[in-house]
Amino acid sequence: MNQQKYDENFIMRPKVDFAFKEIMANRKALKGFLSAVLDISPEEIKSTELKNTNLRKIHEDEKQGILDVRLVMNNEKEIDIEIQLSYMATWADRSVFYVSKMLVEQVNINKRYSNIKKCIGINILDFKYIQEEQRFHTVYHICEDTSHKVYTDVMEWHLIELPKLPEETDGTPLDKWTRFINAERREEFEMIVQGNEYLQSAFETLNTISQDEQKRLAYTARQVALYDKNEYAFENYERGRAEKESELIAKWKAKGMTDEQIKELLN
Repeated sequence: MNQQKYDENFIMRPKVDFAFKEIMANRKALKGFLSAVLDISPEEIKSTELKNTNLRKIHEDEKQGILDVRLVMNNEKEIDIEIQLSYMATWADRSVFYVSKMLVEQVNINKRYSNIKKCIGINILDFKYIQEEQRFHTVYHICEDTSHKVYTDVMEWHLIELPKLPEETDGTPLDKWTRFINAERREEFEMIVQGNEYLQSAFETLNTISQDEQKRLAYTARQVALYDKNEYAFENYERGRAEKESELIAKWKAKGMTDEQIKELLN
């Protein structure tokens, strides 16, 4: 009985990519999310087609690109949606690489530049990446340095930085969607989705998959994998820091510095 009660109250966290992908498979939720991020009305989204998340390798030794969620909207825009929970210093380069691969793949398929669909990268980050910017949602294009005139609109990047969400909501769909993705407790979800049919549909999907035993197992396995990855990265960082410190100590001692002097420098 206690186990059953626990299962009934369990809810997945949408920012774990397994849960997010399941929510985005709900076409109504996907439509609401795209509408909020791209700042267009839901009625403007006529169709969404989910694509294979594996980007083709053009050369045998080329890096394989694997996206979280990939889709075509209105048969005119290709969109890559990704969630990253741990800090990555090279995130901008990574996001450019993935959007560029989507672009290049189109050229190889269609043979004509005029057939290219606009490629959009939507990046949801659980860390602060653009330090000089306080807004949680920023948009980037390829622009001229001085006039900021857009050189081409064929590529576009959206960054949604979860830690930058203000305490008070402004009530906009994007604000609500971001809070939904960042939420962890059932009470939070129930409050956030009020008055928004697309978020309510996303919440229904989240409830359904949270009660599915096989999906819970897959979700838990993905959580463990993410924790292991973060721990491995932390251990590598600490190991590198210790090795660097040992090298410095050896150099300082070779220069005749005392233990007290070295201790003062390290502190």
